[in-house]
Amino acid sequence: MWLQVLYLCLSCLTLCQSQAQLRASLNRSNDQAGRCHYTFTVASPVESSCSGSSMKPEMDGVLSRLTLLEALVSRLIAGVDGDVGTRAGENGEEGLQKAYSQVTGERNQLQQDKEHLNKQVQELQRRLDELSEEAESLRQKPCQQTHTSQHENRPASDPAYDSGNASYQEMKAEVTEVPASQLIPEVNHNFTGCGELQSVGDPVLHRKADSITGKYGVWLQDPEPLGTLYTNKTVWRIDTVGKDVRQLFAYDDMEQFSKGFPMKVLVLPESVESTGAAVYRGSLYYQRRRSRTLIRYDLASETLASRLDLPHAGFHGQHPYSWGGYTDIDLAVDEQGLWAIYSTSKAKGAIVISQLDPESLEVKKSWETNIRKNTVANAFMVCGRLYTVASYTAPDTTINFVYDTATNAGRAVAVPFKNKYRYNSMVDYNHAQRKLYAWDNFHMVTYDVRLGRASHGSS
Repeated sequence: MWLQVLYLCLSCLTLCQSQAQLRASLNRSNDQAGRCHYTFTVASPVESSCSGSSMKPEMDGVLSRLTLLEALVSRLIAGVDGDVGTRAGENGEEGLQKAYSQVTGERNQLQQDKEHLNKQVQELQRRLDELSEEAESLRQKPCQQTHTSQHENRPASDPAYDSGNASYQEMKAEVTEVPASQLIPEVNHNFTGCGELQSVGDPVLHRKADSITGKYGVWLQDPEPLGTLYTNKTVWRIDTVGKDVRQLFAYDDMEQFSKGFPMKVLVLPESVESTGAAVYRGSLYYQRRRSRTLIRYDLASETLASRLDLPHAGFHGQHPYSWGGYTDIDLAVDEQGLWAIYSTSKAKGAIVISQLDPESLEVKKSWETNIRKNTVANAFMVCGRLYTVASYTAPDTTINFVYDTATNAGRAVAVPFKNKYRYNSMVDYNHAQRKLYAWDNFHMVTYDVRLGRASHGSS
């Protein structure tokens, strides 16, 4: 708006000048000396005659009007700038308010995080103090030494001995003379070292598969290796996810296996079906894909040593374990040799156990149980006994059934067993290591087992 006012004022000045030019006149005449003079004359619209020759009053009036005009323009400019400044101030204040709110929120969050971390630090400090106190207490306690003789190197503090208590000395002598076989019946209870499964330890992780092909598979060590090329420390692994499984990975030992550094990759002559393979006496035993054919693959010569159909055995999903995976034929090894765990149409889905000749793969003897194969998650052999696992997904399940081939009798048991990673697709026994090997949802684990006196009762 102030631009319009300024324009109006300038227009007025221009108009006044135009009117003044209309009333002005320029005269030229010679003075007395003959020189030419120019005279500029403007007629006054008010005075008929000049009262004085000075132009100062008129100039003062013009200056006064110009001063008033400048003051008016300045006020107009100041007003417009004030409005703009006010709006800018309002916008700036709103932005500052938002920024302040954001900073306040971040500060509060940081304060909460700080309080949480302080609590954690306090808890860790408390636990550290407790452990320090416990360690100090243990350091202050004297170590108690045990001795098999009551006359040599007796403990520093033995008040009963020092007081000459004869009955106490008799008791000590009797305790030291108790045979170890009576104290620990599960150790050395017979010449073969075999016994019934008493307990299974917690799973120990050795490796986790790093691709989808390792969701389930089979990994083993040979309990009775032949030759010098491969030993009982060599680890064998097959990832069984895929349509054409042929790769057999060999690792020098458990350390290289844990690191994922195979020393060799063997290519099998026939595709592998599922997770029922076994390694025994220098050979890999497995079921050929989509068939009941068993194959013995010699690891040293890397050749197919023998093959034979397992009579009447179901295959490729006819009689699998409860988790599926075409686990119709499960090969197993224990102290008594090579076994096949499967079912037939005649058995109507019940588990059949057959002991196989490790060279020719011929069936030496078979047992038919009353355990439905598709109701158990997995099975393995220990000392000629079949054990079944109740669930492959329950974190705390049981080994729920045992069948003894020596007595042709089976019964229910309840040995705790853990599926730590919730999808156990393979369980096999290694009698040299006295461990169970398992493949649990990408994780390759082992379990320590404890054997005890055999119980021949049946149900």
